[in-house]
Amino acid sequence: MTEIRLRREFLRLAGKGAATGMFLPGICAAQSAARDSQPFEIPHTVWNVKAAGVIGDGKTIDTPAINRLIERAARSGGGLIWFPPGTYACYSIHLRSNIALYLDTGAVILAADSPPAGSPGGYDHPESNQPWESYQDFGHNHWHNSLIWGEDLHNISITGPGRIWGRGLSKGRGSGPDAKTPGVADKTIALKNCSSVILRDFQILEGGHFGILATGVNNLTIDNLTIDTNRDGMDIDCCRNVRISNCTVNSPWDDGICLKSSYALGRQVLTEDVTISNCFVTASYELGAVLDGTYRRFPAGAQVARQGRIKLGTESAGGFRNIAISNCVLDGCKGLALETVDGGLLEEIAISNITLRSITDTPLFLRLGRRMRVPPGAVIGTLRRVLIDNLVSYDCASPLPAMIMGIPEHPVEDIHINNLYMHHRPGAPASQASVVPPEQQTLYPEANRFGPMPSQGFFIRHARNIAIANTEIVCASEDARPFFALTGVSDVDLFRVRMRPLERVPRFLLQDVRELRIAACRGMADKDLPWIKEGVL
Repeated sequence: MTEIRLRREFLRLAGKGAATGMFLPGICAAQSAARDSQPFEIPHTVWNVKAAGVIGDGKTIDTPAINRLIERAARSGGGLIWFPPGTYACYSIHLRSNIALYLDTGAVILAADSPPAGSPGGYDHPESNQPWESYQDFGHNHWHNSLIWGEDLHNISITGPGRIWGRGLSKGRGSGPDAKTPGVADKTIALKNCSSVILRDFQILEGGHFGILATGVNNLTIDNLTIDTNRDGMDIDCCRNVRISNCTVNSPWDDGICLKSSYALGRQVLTEDVTISNCFVTASYELGAVLDGTYRRFPAGAQVARQGRIKLGTESAGGFRNIAISNCVLDGCKGLALETVDGGLLEEIAISNITLRSITDTPLFLRLGRRMRVPPGAVIGTLRRVLIDNLVSYDCASPLPAMIMGIPEHPVEDIHINNLYMHHRPGAPASQASVVPPEQQTLYPEANRFGPMPSQGFFIRHARNIAIANTEIVCASEDARPFFALTGVSDVDLFRVRMRPLERVPRFLLQDVRELRIAACRGMADKDLPWIKEGVL
């Protein structure tokens, strides 16, 4: 039955035309050869690692034997490398074109502990990425210092119900091995300049700085993964035609699913044509508690970043285009963040059917800035044409409003929000209504770094063509701030927005607002205002 199941898996990955007639003698012949202690005969397309001398006892370093088998399979035209049940302690595994790794039920690829500093061996050293290394953090500049890596490859996959455990990986900060030490790795899977890649069905526990780092990868499918990790779940950087679906990510200490567009390839490259669908992203649970099914929440008072979230940015040299995010659940983490601050565009974004519960800061953060972590001469980017529909945020633990912010002379444009329910747990005093948040044009964009906000529903600054319809804003505690604070905004339409202000609290705080239209908002007369220099409504 195992051979039949693997054969079906290989046919699904490689296609019937490429694989016809290539399977016999298959796994059984390999096992028989091993039992008879005869010289190992390579099966045609399914390669059993244990029949090739891999031990799988969780103690022996199996990397040399695994890499030899991968090389031999690649020279023979490729095939499926089968990991039967066992624990395979490894350093850097080298992927090759036309190779599929299959992790069977009970199979664990274990990131071995790094050798002591100064000792030989360990993981592959980080390769140089000069002269581009100053434009992104250390983790985004290197790929070889990983548990599993591949560069300039095509037709590769990692599939199966097994697990990859990054126990020996560096988190890139805090306690544990220093990621910059030779022989230390900080990524579970790293891919650079690859095409036609499938990652499906397996689990990642303790993924290091990155569970998955894909840079310059085209035609990438990530499906049905469970990632329970101590930093980023997956970072998709400078990639095209990407499908992320049916994934669960618990990442309390960093982002869950993060699209980036860094300068790591030495040029501005868009991340484009990406769909993210049917995913659950959380930061609510202790490390490993999602994978073991206990869903243990952090105890009260635990010092945890509670980040998680789905994010575009912060690295944004090339930008983002044609991104669709749908049918996702975010729980106990930060909200949705769309950021372009390094000169890239952020355009044609559609977000729909999203539920957020117990979010730890603003549920919605759209930011155009000018950090400009790119070579001199790059121009400030754009953030425009974003449609958000059917978004529910309940029991938000922060008083921060939804934030839509450009910078002077560079407005955010064409933002349409429909069917939004936004519920905050804490309120704020009337004194916050007079706060003027700093511009912070050149700093790292993070919602809570702007300080207290003067509004409870939306803070919109330096923006144009904003439409918000069929929206309700609710605060569980008394909040004496206006619902909307608009500064330097033009062409704004508000339709059927439900607000229940405290007595004598205005709904709107306005400064330099042009072409404001308000219609069908309960408790307010319709208004069409050509310009307001400063005032309240």
